[in-house]
Amino acid sequence: MFIKRKNSDTQENNIFWVTMTDLMTALVLVFMVLFFYTYITSFYDKIERTTAQHKAAEALEETLQEKDLKAVVDASAGIVKISDLELFDLNSYELSPKGKKYLANFAPAYLDSIFSNEYLSNHIDKIIILGHTDSQTYKGTYSQDEQYMKNMELSLKRAYTVANYMTSTPYNKVNGDKLRKMIIVEGASFSNPILNSQGKEDFAKSRRVELKVVMKEKNKYREILEK
Repeated sequence: MFIKRKNSDTQENNIFWVTMTDLMTALVLVFMVLFFYTYITSFYDKIERTTAQHKAAEALEETLQEKDLKAVVDASAGIVKISDLELFDLNSYELSPKGKKYLANFAPAYLDSIFSNEYLSNHIDKIIILGHTDSQTYKGTYSQDEQYMKNMELSLKRAYTVANYMTSTPYNKVNGDKLRKMIIVEGASFSNPILNSQGKEDFAKSRRVELKVVMKEKNKYREILEK
């Protein structure tokens, strides 16, 4: 025996599925709008960040040239590289007289290039001061593991020395609170050497201290959902 379904039941089911279809379509459209809005705003944020970094890098390079200070400024990566020869004696982590003179001129120029730039000043997450050595330092005196860790200690102490100088001198007092929250000290031993055109390690260039600006990452999608 077959039971004939009432028309009213069929109509209710149809209405239900139409409503669900409309809801799913609306949700898809909402997420598409969110996706494109997030993409566009992230794109313009990247342009603004890159522009600010380039302006700060140009200002820093100009000041370094005026003061006759040697450093490699990578605007796209937000990194400044300083040779160990400008700062330390051989295998030492204490600033040489030349190093103190160098930082006395470099640090104000570097910090001013950041804090005088409104966008950078408000959007920097941290400044990483990273020490590097070459693979020849302590070679032959220790085992490979001991050599690596001795270089790790040296690279870390050199980075700390630079950070300590930059945070303890009078010229940073206006932005001292900001700077203390930003600075992070790291050592890399000889794990990231600089290679020459033949693909071999350039020992002189590998021994360096880098200062890297890391920007805050904006999560536009999360911001939209929160709003």
